Amino acid sequence: MNVTVTGAGGQIGYALLFRIASGDLLGPTTPVNLTLLEIPSGRAAAEGTALELQDCAFPLLRTVTVTEDPVRAFDGVNIALLVGSKPRAVGMERVALLESNGRIFGPAGGALNAGAAPDVRVLVVGNPVNTNTLVASAFAPDIPADRFTAMTRLDHNRGVAQLAVRLQLHVAEIDGLTIWGNHSASQYPDVFHATAGGRPVSELVGREWLADEFIPRVANRGYEIIQARGASSVASAASAVVDHVYDWVNGTGERWTSAGIVSDGSYGVPAGLVSSFPVRSVDGRWEIVPDLAINAFSRARIDASVAELLDERDAIRALGLLPAGR
Repeated sequence: MNVTVTGAGGQIGYALLFRIASGDLLGPTTPVNLTLLEIPSGRAAAEGTALELQDCAFPLLRTVTVTEDPVRAFDGVNIALLVGSKPRAVGMERVALLESNGRIFGPAGGALNAGAAPDVRVLVVGNPVNTNTLVASAFAPDIPADRFTAMTRLDHNRGVAQLAVRLQLHVAEIDGLTIWGNHSASQYPDVFHATAGGRPVSELVGREWLADEFIPRVANRGYEIIQARGASSVASAASAVVDHVYDWVNGTGERWTSAGIVSDGSYGVPAGLVSSFPVRSVDGRWEIVPDLAINAFSRARIDASVAELLDERDAIRALGLLPAGR
């Protein structure tokens, strides 16, 4: 399998690449060819990482290539991990962040469209992740839209972990959590279909705790980590990438997880918008879990996050960063 990582010289790339090479991403029997895509200022770091990968002598790692050329990086790619993005600077308005990243992810989509393998799967990690995914997909008209996904697995994992701590259970005993909407402070971690140790979570925690502690803590966990360690989430983000792709390729069974995918209109989310849903991976495709009852508490929060996604799409469209008709 050909795996390309953008922003490969960055911290998340560094945490991620060794797990890919060791077999965690695709499984212990799948050899990989790694391509590390970087901008000129990050190339030296990526070259150094390539040397370390070589020194690890991973049995599954066939080749490592470092390049600054997106067309070369995505030629024949099976798994594209779009990690690199423009970070939000202090005082930067969100529309400026959207514009900066739209000018990155549009060309990335075009390069994928030019040369990716027919079975390509794309995971966007760089923020603002939902709208970056929308832009990349829009510039890759020959690639089915369902091959483009936005990572909300980190939010999902954070929600599972917070429930396990609260209920003094192991994370494996938490099932059925959903992240809805945008990967932003408006996201909605929904526990109303979740179980903990086989019991409904909604019977074990009160709505006051959900509204005042759980939901904001999951949404703002990244900021909490920055305050604690002086830097953003790295290892946990890389781990979520591994979880997302491994489940996508190998399937989830009857359990579900969360992923940002192109909406088909389910649950009142406008078709074509990239939103997080409850999903299962079946035969290598993400499928939205159907027919979940949505109560008023959840409906208001889902709608608020979707409204933010619509605002972001409209902003990108107004900047001319979406192709005509998208």
